[in-house]
Amino acid sequence: MTATPHRYRTHTCGALRAADIGGQARLSGWCHRIRDHGGVLFIDLRDHYGMTQIVVDPDSPAFKDAEKVRSEWVIRVDGKVRQRPAGTENANLPTGQVEMFVTALEVLGEAKELPVPVFGDLEYPEDTRLTYRFLDLRREKLHNNIMMRVKVVDHMRTAMKGAGFNEFATPILTASSPEGARDFLVPSRIHPGQFYALPQAPQQYKQLLMMAGFDRYFQIAPCFRDEDPRADRLPGEFYQLDLEMSFIEQEDVFQTMEPIISGIFETFGGGRPVTKNWPRIPYAESMRKYGSDKPDLRNPIVMQDVSDIFRDSGFKVFARILEDKKNQVWAIPAVGGGSRAFCDRMNSWAQGEGQPGLGYIMFKADGDKTVGQGPISNNIGPEKAEAIRAQLGLKDGDAAFFAAGDPDKFVKFAGAARNKVGEDLNLTDKNRFEFAWIVDFPMFEYNDEDKKVDFSHNPFSMPQGGLDALLNQDPLTIKAFQYDIACNGFELASGGIRNHKPEAMVKAFEIAGYGEETVVERFGGMYRAFQYGAPPHGGMAAGVDRIVMLLCDAQNLREVALFPMNQKAEDLLMGAPSEASTKQLRELHLRLNLPEK
Repeated sequence: MTATPHRYRTHTCGALRAADIGGQARLSGWCHRIRDHGGVLFIDLRDHYGMTQIVVDPDSPAFKDAEKVRSEWVIRVDGKVRQRPAGTENANLPTGQVEMFVTALEVLGEAKELPVPVFGDLEYPEDTRLTYRFLDLRREKLHNNIMMRVKVVDHMRTAMKGAGFNEFATPILTASSPEGARDFLVPSRIHPGQFYALPQAPQQYKQLLMMAGFDRYFQIAPCFRDEDPRADRLPGEFYQLDLEMSFIEQEDVFQTMEPIISGIFETFGGGRPVTKNWPRIPYAESMRKYGSDKPDLRNPIVMQDVSDIFRDSGFKVFARILEDKKNQVWAIPAVGGGSRAFCDRMNSWAQGEGQPGLGYIMFKADGDKTVGQGPISNNIGPEKAEAIRAQLGLKDGDAAFFAAGDPDKFVKFAGAARNKVGEDLNLTDKNRFEFAWIVDFPMFEYNDEDKKVDFSHNPFSMPQGGLDALLNQDPLTIKAFQYDIACNGFELASGGIRNHKPEAMVKAFEIAGYGEETVVERFGGMYRAFQYGAPPHGGMAAGVDRIVMLLCDAQNLREVALFPMNQKAEDLLMGAPSEASTKQLRELHLRLNLPEK
């Protein structure tokens, strides 16, 4: 007795091979591309697994039905698998040796005219793509990005369990906490006038898991922040590989997580080199050399302090700036940037960034010497120009650009100029992943707006020197056991060793202007837990979306998320946010006080 074939398919659209030639098959999928070659119809039939070329000629009983189908119709076909004619094979397709001659065709789902084409890689307005995200996700590149994400997350889970971590799911409805951004609040129907919050991160819960004795926790954690949209973050929600460990020091986190993160990039990075033995760069050094706490180390440019050369020099602009002891002049060496056209372009770029301009010296061969050229060089004279050239190791055809003033104020601009020079002169090697641990972040910073000392990073971090440092050191000189992972100019992860001693926690918050009652009120659960035997612990969180974005060479995070919001924090597909009905508001005991339009 012959078995009845499956209602929709005996094979997927990516399964047929030369070994299947001569056999019968049934396929179901979407009509990706339809071509009419002199009355013979060729249809590329696509599903999640791949693509098969099907052929329908006028002799086939299915021909009349096949003539009706259009792009993205869903069909089921029966037919015979045969070898493609010589010269028409497609080496780029796993099914490229075969085609299927169709004898029966059933339309399973018709498609209206498409607002976004699935075939091809044309750019379409993002709001249209997000409104019809289900179509957008059929496109090969986006479909592959999402499947890359699935594989990366699977790999993360396997690697973390292999390193002795257990996966725990922490609550989504929780209490409001000042993580640094606004909470999404959820009104409680049962408790009128009170609100839950969606977690900005599972920070307190994961520390409480360490108090509870679970030793090693991880989670692919959803995080919710009601922030103004930013180019480098998905609005509303994002995911992180969240983890915490007990009885560890900073180095234990590094030794555990470096091979796991490297392994992800070695496995899914397409053979691109990945840093071996990540450097540990102190925050102050990173800002000084690269103008960023997430430096792109594929760019070889290292900025240098040349203040001493300009002090009391003939270039009055810089000499006057340097009369203030806190001010400095930094040089950005530009190998191959010594043309007037390039220097003028950089100057115009700086003006576009809100700067008065960007001073420079070009270096040119003059006989057996290399000399400086340009207005700055003329003002400081050949000896000082040579001193700059020698310090920066520059030669004929190179240039140096300069940023001057208070480094705290110009550092971000200097870092952007370094990136711009590296990019425009093709000095930045795009074909690799360069990692570093950024360490020794300052525990506190001075908040100019509020005229007070504030936490600079994570308020739960252990200060280097512990309680003694908090009691006896200038707060602005205290460093924290805090660290970030930087890769190719992005912050991929952030973490720290936690301040697990109640008296040190209270003192740290006191320095930032919060009394013990505030600590008890806002972090009561964790503060209480610290009173009952708290182990030394620490951890980190790595951005899943950002890791996948780098691996996929995507231009923004929305290219690696299933159903993201647009830049106005709107879900155009589902129509969120939306107004609540009067009945819903009444049940929640809420009345709206909307701004006037």
